[in-house]
Amino acid sequence: MKFRPSRRTRRTAIAATVVLVIAGFNGPALYGIASAKYHDYKINQPEYKAENGHWKVVPVPEKYRINTIHAALLHTGKVLLVAGSGNDAKQFNAKTFRSVLWDPVKNTFKNIPTPNDLFCAGHTQLPDGKLLVAGGTRRYEKLGGDVKKAGGLMIVHNENPDRAKTIKAGTHFTGRHNGKTFEAKDSVLVPRAKKKADPVTGKVRVTASVARVYVEAAKRGKKHQTGTEDNYRVSGLRGAERRNIYGIAQKLSFDKKDFQGIKDSYEFDPVAERYIKTDFMDEARWYPTLTTLEDGKVLSVSGLDDIGQVVPGKNEIYDPQTKKWEFLPRKRFFPTYPALHLTDDNKIFYSGANAGYGPADKGRTPGLWDLQTNGFRKIPGMSDPDKLETAMSVPLPPTQSRKYMVLGGGGVGESKKASEKTRIVDLKDPSPRFRNGPDLYAKARYPSSVILPDDKVLTTNGSGDYRGRSDTNILKAEIYDPSSDTKKPVADPLVGRNYHSGALLLPDGRVMTFGSDSLFADEANTKPGTFEQEIDIYTPPYLHTKGKRPELADAGRGGKTVRLGGTAAFRSKDAASIKKMRLIRPGSFTHVTNVEQSSVALKFKKTADGVTVRLPEDPSLVPPGWWMVTAVDGKGKPSKSVWLKVPRTPAAQAPTTTPLSP
Repeated sequence: MKFRPSRRTRRTAIAATVVLVIAGFNGPALYGIASAKYHDYKINQPEYKAENGHWKVVPVPEKYRINTIHAALLHTGKVLLVAGSGNDAKQFNAKTFRSVLWDPVKNTFKNIPTPNDLFCAGHTQLPDGKLLVAGGTRRYEKLGGDVKKAGGLMIVHNENPDRAKTIKAGTHFTGRHNGKTFEAKDSVLVPRAKKKADPVTGKVRVTASVARVYVEAAKRGKKHQTGTEDNYRVSGLRGAERRNIYGIAQKLSFDKKDFQGIKDSYEFDPVAERYIKTDFMDEARWYPTLTTLEDGKVLSVSGLDDIGQVVPGKNEIYDPQTKKWEFLPRKRFFPTYPALHLTDDNKIFYSGANAGYGPADKGRTPGLWDLQTNGFRKIPGMSDPDKLETAMSVPLPPTQSRKYMVLGGGGVGESKKASEKTRIVDLKDPSPRFRNGPDLYAKARYPSSVILPDDKVLTTNGSGDYRGRSDTNILKAEIYDPSSDTKKPVADPLVGRNYHSGALLLPDGRVMTFGSDSLFADEANTKPGTFEQEIDIYTPPYLHTKGKRPELADAGRGGKTVRLGGTAAFRSKDAASIKKMRLIRPGSFTHVTNVEQSSVALKFKKTADGVTVRLPEDPSLVPPGWWMVTAVDGKGKPSKSVWLKVPRTPAAQAPTTTPLSP
């Protein structure tokens, strides 16, 4: 008997055929949807999280979303997010400057009045727990095609040894030979001339003082530019002042004008939750690095000055007690945002990593800088030495090892070069030399590295080209183990992060990531990029493994303040499981720079109801300020941190400061 399918069977067969035909046309899309669903399923499985960790998005209400350029963990447990103008010229012109305070435990936010454009400032932790923020933006850059008025640097001279002179913004300078007039864009104080008598003849010699000011032509047009040096008369002067005070300028043209810095500095008070003005720096700085020294004073280095040039090696020290700045007696040049880490005997380790401006052949060699003598000992062996701009550097845990790692990086400026190298140096070696560690997950500019409490280092993101150009953002992360010199890939980040991004360890052992400022939004580089305002949290594998984390609480014996070499007691019902105690410096991150993050191994003994730790005696290992104390069990699972304050040590070394002529 011949089989005849039923009408229902025929309809089912026809429908199945139609589905298969449609699937044939839409297979890639359906496969993509299925793959995405499977990926989402896989990364949320407990086993996967225990092996790779897990990412999630922080829900930020619209009114608190900012272009986070800078982030610092405060001893209150909150995080200060700073945008300033957020690399947005419209916000700069409107004087809309933003800071937001975020509580990662309660996930609450607060807008903080911001007194100046702290975009591209430097920042560091102070001994009393305040955050020093210095420098920022006076003027946005203008590319050659956007410059409407000829302009440049005017050097103002004063030959009067008895009186200084303030040249106000708007003052006109007119060339004695070219007859062209330019206008001062800012006010400037020109000190009185220096007067010195010859000890033999008694003849007095007067040396003119100088000050710099940026000037622009009073009118638009190419005819107002100059091509040679000229001497300029200053408007509004009378009598002897007309002879004693004058300007000299080289070419005043339509060349690209770089960003300009400010001299302002502030302390952010985490308790009062407000900025407090301090004394001005001696130099204006945009893209400076701030590093806390062993006596609690702060070193400020490099940056673009008030006329857009890299500060020519004039470095200065901030004293938190007087709120004032003083120059170091001798100069040393670095490119902007240099990675400067405090090490033994008040020496500074320069890893070679930096994040911006400066000539390709000056100030880029790694080495040890002695602040007392100004001596500099070069350290050889760096691989890809021409790819250290936008590299990350980090002290390998525990910090007592005095080993440092430099990760990734790229060529100078907008170069397409990028490096996958990691380089390690042991500063305890009598003849330190860089060697290569395991390669990064990709060639990466702008990678962000964070020291974890279990003595490992998390590195995330970056891009293969300048500012993510040509759609080169890297959605990868890995954890490096210094004890075995090995790494392993972990869960992929949720969004790309390159320029103006960063990461911080939180007191509960999680890691936050922020920012990203891609130049373009497509592979063809035809659509302008937008700033990534999303904040993400990475929970490392150690918080997904089975078993509860150890608990740690202040025992109340000796208080929160513990001097170097002193002891502190902590309660813990999990003392038997504790294998390590770590003292962790709160991070302060911007522009691939977090020079103070540190995890110090603490000696400890177990007690009936907890542990007692002893702090090291070396102030270069533990500079004064607030630190996080963390217990780690045998599985690498950390406790939530307890805060401890280390006061200034009277015997700590301080570099000699002698004012230089600005």
